[in-house]
Amino acid sequence: MPWPRRVDCVERPDRDLLRHGTNGEADDAMTGAVEQESLFLSELGRRVRHARTVRGLSRKLLSQTSGLSERYIAQLEGGQGNVSIILLRRVAGAMGVRLDDMITGSDAVPDWPVLRDLLGQASPDQIAAAKEALSGGVRSAGGPRPRVALVGLRGAGKSTLGRLAAERLGWPFVELNAEIERENALSVKEIFAIYGQEGYRRLEQAALRRLTEHSGPLILATSGGIVAEPLTYDLLLQAFFTIWLKARPEEHMQRVRDQGHLVTTGDHTSAMQELRAVLASREPLYARASATVDTSDVSVDTMVDRLTRTIEARFDGRQPQAG
Repeated sequence: MPWPRRVDCVERPDRDLLRHGTNGEADDAMTGAVEQESLFLSELGRRVRHARTVRGLSRKLLSQTSGLSERYIAQLEGGQGNVSIILLRRVAGAMGVRLDDMITGSDAVPDWPVLRDLLGQASPDQIAAAKEALSGGVRSAGGPRPRVALVGLRGAGKSTLGRLAAERLGWPFVELNAEIERENALSVKEIFAIYGQEGYRRLEQAALRRLTEHSGPLILATSGGIVAEPLTYDLLLQAFFTIWLKARPEEHMQRVRDQGHLVTTGDHTSAMQELRAVLASREPLYARASATVDTSDVSVDTMVDRLTRTIEARFDGRQPQAG
């Protein structure tokens, strides 16, 4: 049975899709990127200078300890020029500072170094309790709510199978990207163009958080890349019974082609190599889902049967079965 052709599937756009704009748009994007890089270097220099002065180190002493010239340290603190990560690592090591604190900073959360050390010593139960408290306590009291989220690579069948399973169960069905578009009156492509990757991530997490407040049953289809956003994916795992729709790379590719959507440009060989690389990098994340339904080499009806049985087993009080 051929994979159903879909024309309304909404998926997070590949970065290649965002590269095709007018020359003016490209120039604006380049100008914005340069400004962001300049700001980053300035903030990095400020953090290095603060770390040095708070420890009572002169530039000369830091130069002797790190093996770098005073001139280089002065340029680094002044936010001038590019920065070698290796040399920055030497500066951080000479001051006894973590490299990630130099790069990202901890000013926004002054207690972050303490929290990080406490988390490093915490038990799994303590970490789970901390995550629940910090996420606003999205876990449901009195047993799991009948909320299901589908994850998987593009072409896994999240939208098609999710909609069919929802119809069979009599549950509402929601596509997360469609919800983001509805709430913001913009397409996903427009959101990326206006707000960028970080802006999309914020809107995605906000939309998901609102869906966690849904009291009744729900099947949610997510974007393939949601697993790469740690906070958003953890929220999903806490609030939803999450199912990984798993398939072989060849099936992913064929389904995407059948639907009229290509995951990448170029010839079939390079497209398959890219798809395999993405799948390999995401498999450990998809595997964190509560259940797995294998959709390889079976008909759509069989896929829906497997998915529906897994959902019913969970909310009938039995353990979910892998497909």
